[in-house]
Amino acid sequence: MSQIDADEKTEAEEIAETEKGETGKRRDMEGPLHGIRVLDVSRVLAGPFAAMVLADLGAEVIKVEMPEAGDESRGFGPFLPHPRRFTGSSPHPGESAYFISINRGKKGLTVNLSHPRGASLVRRLAGRCDVLIENFRPGTMARFGLDAETLRADNPGLIYASVSGFGQTGPYAKRPAYDVIIQGMSGVASITGNPGEPPVKVGNSIADLSASLFAVIGILTALYARGRGGGGQSLDVAMLDCQIALLENAIARYVVEGVPPGPLGSRHPTITPFQFFEASDGHLVVGAGNNGLFAKLCRALGLDGLIDDPRFSSNARRTEHCEALAAFLNERLRARTVAEWLPLLETAGVPCGPIHRIDQVVRDPHVNARGMIVEAGHRGGEKLKVPGSPLKFSREVVDATQPPPRLGEHTEEILKDLLGLTDEEIAELRAEKVI
Repeated sequence: MSQIDADEKTEAEEIAETEKGETGKRRDMEGPLHGIRVLDVSRVLAGPFAAMVLADLGAEVIKVEMPEAGDESRGFGPFLPHPRRFTGSSPHPGESAYFISINRGKKGLTVNLSHPRGASLVRRLAGRCDVLIENFRPGTMARFGLDAETLRADNPGLIYASVSGFGQTGPYAKRPAYDVIIQGMSGVASITGNPGEPPVKVGNSIADLSASLFAVIGILTALYARGRGGGGQSLDVAMLDCQIALLENAIARYVVEGVPPGPLGSRHPTITPFQFFEASDGHLVVGAGNNGLFAKLCRALGLDGLIDDPRFSSNARRTEHCEALAAFLNERLRARTVAEWLPLLETAGVPCGPIHRIDQVVRDPHVNARGMIVEAGHRGGEKLKVPGSPLKFSREVVDATQPPPRLGEHTEEILKDLLGLTDEEIAELRAEKVI
């Protein structure tokens, strides 16, 4: 036996051992969406994240990727060093941590959608699925013959979810979009950052991720409506729409006051004090949203005189004089460390917390007790810690520990089990570079 064969055997044994362990036990348990099958014809982030949430909840998710190249996010770093794990178009010898973190728990199928036989396979697969998710530019799926009307002719109950930058209609519909473009066009960047400084994007891909979550809400709603006899339907989710929906009270403030809101740093526009403050060794956040909490804060800091100061007698007055109040509070808070202030403020009943770095979040005991840091992507390879699911049910399990698929890992299984293809037919499709 060659060393390569020995390594592959070792990997197979590791996979078997993993699946017999605790992860394997959880996999055998049915999630709340058990029995729902999703065809994930999306890539990078917005579509894949939505499909991953459904997979966490127990749906069977089949991820469709281009042969050889795969989802382009397979080429996004950082990479886990594991040379036996293929990486699609990535030149790196390892596996993309980015890809792992948003594609766990899915089955992998490679199909060339631009090939007529490939599009035919996807059409047949859609006929066996409850949901299809795609995030191509509007019109692309129609060019493949895979638009919603065509697919629902075969499967009237199909929920067809399209996630795009600007939606399927409107003057911007055909424009390409990325998260940072949507953050800029939605107004989110204009209210993010510090006063007097250039606009800043949010620290995560909030435009992509919020569209993902709205897509999940829409898909679940459509499934519920279908269960009441409504049949399938299309869902049009635009990243720009979702960001505008999340502007909270920024539009209301503009409509009432007539002045476009600008960036406020960490400060809340209408509640004071409600922001980040400086300690001697870092920062902490304090939220004292009413007169009672403000009084508790002042007493805990030894600033009792501020309680009766007419500038700070109400929330409206405190907001009007927010800079003067922040100067008093920062001066006092700089006298001690974050670790010294937090217990004093907590004992006084003042809502507060530290400003954690990501490494501190990963190690936080409460975060870990809640199962929000889990290990995934470990089928014979290096384990990767990723965020768990925030959804906790009293009966069903939500499993966020399953690895993502290797590129095309389940192609033969899916084509045989769902479409009844033979080994000879599959070999022919491979020879024609359809799969």
